[in-house]
Amino acid sequence: MKGIGGLGAFRACVCLAALLFLGVFLVYPLATVLLASVRDPDTGAWTLAPYRQIAASRYYLGSVGNSLLAGVLSMGFVCVLAVPLAFCLARLEVPGKPVLLTLASLPLVLPSFVGAYALVLLFGHAGIATVAMRDIGLPVGSIYGMPGIVIVFTLTLYPYVLMPVMAGFQAVDIAIEEAARNLGGSRFHVFRTVLLPVVMPSVLAGALLVFIEALENFGVPAVLAEDRPFLALDIFKLFAGESDSNPGAAGALSVLLVACTAGVLVLQRRWLARRRFATGARRVPPPIVLGRGGRIAAGVFCWAVVLLSVLPFAAVLVISFQHFRGPVLNWEITLSNYAALLRGSYRPLWNTLLLASIAAMAVTLLGAPIGYVLARHRSRLSTLLDIVVTVPFAVSGTVLGIGLVIAFNSGWLVLTGGWLILSVAFVVRKLPFSVRSAGAIVHQIDPSLEEASINLGVSPLRTFLTMTVPMMAAGLAGGMVLVWVTVTSELSATIVLYSSRWRTMTVLMFQSLEGTAPGEAAAAASILIVFTALPLLLVYRLLQRQGMGVL
Repeated sequence: MKGIGGLGAFRACVCLAALLFLGVFLVYPLATVLLASVRDPDTGAWTLAPYRQIAASRYYLGSVGNSLLAGVLSMGFVCVLAVPLAFCLARLEVPGKPVLLTLASLPLVLPSFVGAYALVLLFGHAGIATVAMRDIGLPVGSIYGMPGIVIVFTLTLYPYVLMPVMAGFQAVDIAIEEAARNLGGSRFHVFRTVLLPVVMPSVLAGALLVFIEALENFGVPAVLAEDRPFLALDIFKLFAGESDSNPGAAGALSVLLVACTAGVLVLQRRWLARRRFATGARRVPPPIVLGRGGRIAAGVFCWAVVLLSVLPFAAVLVISFQHFRGPVLNWEITLSNYAALLRGSYRPLWNTLLLASIAAMAVTLLGAPIGYVLARHRSRLSTLLDIVVTVPFAVSGTVLGIGLVIAFNSGWLVLTGGWLILSVAFVVRKLPFSVRSAGAIVHQIDPSLEEASINLGVSPLRTFLTMTVPMMAAGLAGGMVLVWVTVTSELSATIVLYSSRWRTMTVLMFQSLEGTAPGEAAAAASILIVFTALPLLLVYRLLQRQGMGVL
């Protein structure tokens, strides 16, 4: 019993250490953003003037409205697209399923703003496809504005819904499906009334991520918004002083952005808390047998969606081998874009790989014990930690970056201008993903194994390191690679925090697109795709061997 008491101390230490880290690098920076929104920068007096300025400005109200509209529309279209796709890939025999699963993961690799630019070259005012369709008499508008932004978000963010919903469909107890069918329900009726309600937590979890990613995204509106205001762009402009430096207004808009995402997160958790979804599945349900026509229809649907989503990849690869005169594309095959890129410094690529590796390892080292404690230990301390560790879901990268700059640009701890502040931002932003995945794995491990080890005299820390962590290894490795991949395409926080020495590939691409070197941006994107797609393929194979081939 003495060992069990030591287990409580171990769990309490993990909670306190995690709360200390998040308090310093998450809560404190967010508090500085909040204070900046209610204090006059000149006099230091308390004021609500920034909020009154926003409430009286049609421009800023339009910014909030456009961001919310883009988030809601993207979330809706993603669900309409990804849920049936997830069902087909999880429950039907679709030709080329392993290839489809791999291709469906690729949108997580390509920075969304690069995909947006590729679509501009295809469907912009003078885009290749736009001109071709107009030449044959098809009236078509450009991709700029809200429609284009929603299209890009839908095609790049649907894996956030696809992956968890596939896992949900594979975890449904076949007995309840068979019971519904035996009672005379059609396949569609069973899908609508039985299967879909059961996987709704997975749908809502993925939809929430889509909404947050769309709301906080900086790069896609920068490429496609034209004159439309968007929150993430306006916050950056006000903070960076591109037009008129106004830290109070930037802080107020940041608070509104956090409030919007936090509000949706609270609504989701309340809705899920009132319902039960457990089905007690013991095995993956067998594939549904369809006729020849059904198999063809399912295959055409799946391949059409996935190939459409990887269209920006193909466009980027083709564009990287084309010659540009300034921003003008000339259809001449050349390696000049790669030559120009490689003549410069290799530092952005090295920075990207180094920072992503540091963040992935740090997130895993922090997320594994936190996920373990949250899954095994229920107390006021762990409940507080569970709430705090969820906060990064509701905080955009731009807002967190601004908070870190304000908090650590002077005073007792100066981090700005170096690699450490970028690593901290990446770790804080990606920590919830590692914590949730680690907790899910721990739920599958019998706690009596750990209790037996501790009762035999092995310390709780050693038991965790030598017994629990090895049993979590496959899931932790998969989560680490996914964190690595998503960090390499991070822009929202990086654009605020980077210095010239620590410029990353995404910053290089964004600056090239903003300037007159789109070919170099496409070449950089192609190189980044290669470096990130290979680890993604490896983790997919790893999870597939572990019986978790839903990635």
